[in-house]
Amino acid sequence: MNLLRIGAWRNNDISLWLLELNIFLGLGSNSCQASAIWTAYMNISFQVGNRILSELGEIGVFGRSSTLKPVAGVVVPPDGRNQNACNPTTNFSHPPDPEMWLALIERGGCTFTQKIKVATSQGAGGVIIYNFPGTGNQVFPMAHQWVGEVVVVMIGNLKGTELLNLIQKGVHVRMTIQVGRKHFIWMNHYFLSFIIVSLITLSYFVIYHLRRLWMARVQIRRWRQLATNLKKSVGQLQLRTLKEGDEETSPSGDSCVVCFEAYKPNDTVRVLVCKHFFHQTCIDPWILSHGMCPMCKCDILKALGIEIEIERRSSSLRVLMSSESPGATAPNQGESCDEHTSGTSRNKHGMAGGDLSSENPDPAGTVAVVVHSTL
Repeated sequence: MNLLRIGAWRNNDISLWLLELNIFLGLGSNSCQASAIWTAYMNISFQVGNRILSELGEIGVFGRSSTLKPVAGVVVPPDGRNQNACNPTTNFSHPPDPEMWLALIERGGCTFTQKIKVATSQGAGGVIIYNFPGTGNQVFPMAHQWVGEVVVVMIGNLKGTELLNLIQKGVHVRMTIQVGRKHFIWMNHYFLSFIIVSLITLSYFVIYHLRRLWMARVQIRRWRQLATNLKKSVGQLQLRTLKEGDEETSPSGDSCVVCFEAYKPNDTVRVLVCKHFFHQTCIDPWILSHGMCPMCKCDILKALGIEIEIERRSSSLRVLMSSESPGATAPNQGESCDEHTSGTSRNKHGMAGGDLSSENPDPAGTVAVVVHSTL
């Protein structure tokens, strides 16, 4: 007879990698908390015709409470159709007592400890449990009670069913189990899931805060540009110093709609493009904060031909105007200052009479709040 060794060391590296991957998957599916596991080198030999075939590989893993020692013997499955050996009366057609034999049992139906006790009660020197159907060659270190000097090993479902089919066909299968390598397990699938979720959450918050920071910087640049343009526009508006005898300083003259004080000689007034005028000290802060005439809502920047992104400016001014009064609205960008003032009756100073009480019930108080929040 010829002795053949099939795949002894040729694919050893691949088999080791697959075993480690299967162990990791098995650990994840069974919440394994062991800090270290031992793999099992298994030499399987069986006779086919006049040839003895042999397979050698690191295809198993020892149970957590298993004895770590070499063992060899004939592989024997339970009698009957049920292969899980959960029934205490399960019988094994094992060889005579002097010869060592190993029980081959299917996973499921009861605990690992029950299966091991049923097999050892009939004299098994080792227990080989193969995984559930559909799990391929996934393995993991089984949790079971210590049951004397018994070797307990798990193998994959594919290898287990292959051995079972050979035995059921009358093939005499022998197996030698050697202690393999020690592997340290530092995480299972719960820990891995936690790491992934944590990284995703951290990435989300980092991106979120970076985006907020970027938007804040963009907003600051917009406000600075708007403030620069407003200061530029204020410098282009006409200043006028009132004199004694001017109609504006007469007792019948109107007062400044911002501070409600009457105009007096030597007062400096700012004349807007819409011909409305106010005290310089009153209107300049208003323009820097609002960019429009407080009476007719004339857009100062647009009227002076100072270009700025309408969307940016309107959104910025809308925020300020919304804090003043529910009735206050941003100027209509599509209309000119003449259109705002043409339909409004004015007095001899160019001021819109009657508009102050309806649109700005307390202009002085409003100016104080806005200037404080923007400067």
